[in-house]
Amino acid sequence: QVQLVESGGGLVQAGGSLRLSCVASGRTFSGFTMGWFRQAPGKEREFVAAIRWSTGNIYYADSVKGRFTISRDNAKNTVSLQMNSLKPEDTAVYYCTAAFGPVPAALASKYDYWGQGTQVTVSS
Repeated sequence: QVQLVESGGGLVQAGGSLRLSCVASGRTFSGFTMGWFRQAPGKEREFVAAIRWSTGNIYYADSVKGRFTISRDNAKNTVSLQMNSLKPEDTAVYYCTAAFGPVPAALASKYDYWGQGTQVTVSS
């Protein structure tokens, strides 16, 4: 059974940094697409970033490009999201997600597994 467990959320001031981690277990993830989405109160879930596990191809939402970096550690089955220059509008619950194959990275409906989420709060 696939499990995705996020960690690293918290409260940070605007301009600060946080690093989210997602430990994936239950199978090998070669060929998967791993993603991060976020959902703020009263808003729809939105794409943040994704990485193809095998090729390392990376995709970002325009709103985080240049500030966030997604990476993977094959040996530890971990996907990380380094978030710099955080803004109050980055406040949300952040979810790690996994999909079989090279799905359209920004479509939440294409992902098969979701973590429980971790809260990120950026104060102004």
